[in-house]
Amino acid sequence: MKRRNLLLCCLLAAGCRETTSNQGAIKDPVAKADATEKTTPAIKAEPPAAKVPEYRESVNPEPVAEYKERTDNPLNDWYFSIKLYETPKTFQYVMKLKYEEMEGDDTLNLPNVGTPPQPVIQKGEDKYSCIVGFMDNHNQFREYKKVYVKNDQLKVTSLKHYSAYTYSK
Repeated sequence: MKRRNLLLCCLLAAGCRETTSNQGAIKDPVAKADATEKTTPAIKAEPPAAKVPEYRESVNPEPVAEYKERTDNPLNDWYFSIKLYETPKTFQYVMKLKYEEMEGDDTLNLPNVGTPPQPVIQKGEDKYSCIVGFMDNHNQFREYKKVYVKNDQLKVTSLKHYSAYTYSK
């Protein structure tokens, strides 16, 4: 039984071994040169993520995106507002949050999808809520964080996580 298994393994290994045959070999040197020109790989293109610099040349002091909604307080001029500000890093933003007299801030790290980042703030389904996200390289909105008020508390929740990778052979 052991001999049969050993013989079977040897036959299987011999059958799976890659062999080189001279049947497809080109004997004419001119034809061989033409064949190598056709199989020469193309010039490697730069990955899309490398096209966008990691750091900004200048930081805009004004908010790049903003959402503002007046609260129901009849006595005061209070708002629920979110403002996004650029930082020296291209894919990092600071979110300044405000609800009535409560203030807070958070960091927004966007993935490098090969295009300059486009942060977007959209109104949420609930009262005093909004969705902070970005436009991807196909110009589709990708939700990232939800900013909302619950029991007169300002809250931030991550809805989804994104990352981008570049693979090379």
